[in-house]
Amino acid sequence: MEKGLEQRGATLPADEAIAADARALSEQLKAMRERLFAPTARKTLRSFTSGEAAKLIGVSDGYLRQLSIAGEGPQPDTGAGGRRNYSLHDINALRRHLADQALAKGNVAKARTYQKWRDPRRGEHLQVISVTNFKGGSGKTTSSVHLAQYLAMTGHRVLAVDLDPQASLSALFGYQPELDLTGNDTLYGAIRYDGEARPLKDIIRKTYFDGLDLIPGNLELQEFEHATPRALTARQTGTDAGPLFFARVQAALATVADDYDVIVLDCPPQLGYLTLSALCASTSVIVTVHPQMLDVASMSQFLFMTSDLLGVVREAGGELNFDFLRYLVTRFEPNDGPQAQIVGFMRSLFGDRVLTSAMVKSTAVSDAGLTKQTLYEVGRENFTRATYDRAIESLNSVNGEIENLIHTAWGR
Repeated sequence: MEKGLEQRGATLPADEAIAADARALSEQLKAMRERLFAPTARKTLRSFTSGEAAKLIGVSDGYLRQLSIAGEGPQPDTGAGGRRNYSLHDINALRRHLADQALAKGNVAKARTYQKWRDPRRGEHLQVISVTNFKGGSGKTTSSVHLAQYLAMTGHRVLAVDLDPQASLSALFGYQPELDLTGNDTLYGAIRYDGEARPLKDIIRKTYFDGLDLIPGNLELQEFEHATPRALTARQTGTDAGPLFFARVQAALATVADDYDVIVLDCPPQLGYLTLSALCASTSVIVTVHPQMLDVASMSQFLFMTSDLLGVVREAGGELNFDFLRYLVTRFEPNDGPQAQIVGFMRSLFGDRVLTSAMVKSTAVSDAGLTKQTLYEVGRENFTRATYDRAIESLNSVNGEIENLIHTAWGR
């Protein structure tokens, strides 16, 4: 006898009840988005004060004011009381202006502090960073989105790739997968095995962050897990000679490598074919860890499984050369004694492979998430000053440390 679920006084088959819940939730999310981001239902990035802009560029506020008075570079919007406000596009244009000035004076080192784009002529290779852990709730997506936005705000050309079928990263960039994506709109569209594959360049979408592009995710990414075993079987019978699964993400990213300095991959919370392919495409890896004993124990199993599977990939001809592998402590509560003990335990085991900075647990991050925003998108005025400052300092410390690792890998 088939069991049903009660819904508003009626008993429906389980599949119909769940589908009805999905439709109701989707409609409410759509309405919420239209209220928050009307009239276009698309997110925009706030402007930055002159002080914030100066700090991002690496100059004093007074110097920025002098440039504005002299009419050099892009001119900011001026509000009440003569307050200057800069868009991220303005800030990046100022970076280019200052870099050109430094180059005209023969000061290459100074120019590179403003214009941070990698230089392939100097051997600065594309950085592909996988943010991963198969334990849900480890802060993977939060870490990925803030890292991508930080790198864009500091003047890098960034591509964020949502590899999670749940598409949380895409949601933070304002996309509702069941409404905004149709088919072949994710990375799967570029790595699929059949004749429906698309060029990756056609899948990439611009975001409201200048210098930051996105490949969104949705449930179709799960198809790669189902299609890969069939492709492996076809390969054994000689009917498929395309790239092996572990080389497909790398091959797709290579087609757009010239357009970016850093690619951030938000991996799914599972160790499947897609995650392995992402790891094989990576030059560096960040493993997020929530400092609880069950999470650390789970990470042990994750590392064993990853090692075994990557060993098989290496034997099959895959190249695995990471510039850096780091463990990032997330949702850390410094005053929590057991958490502090676990962090100390990890540092004693892994040494420098644990990032010095930790992602501190903060209500500011979760409050921003209520409106599908990150802490870099909302202004300080929306929080108590101490709460905001503590959270933003933690984020900047973590992401600044990763930025330094990237620049070290480039030989800077």
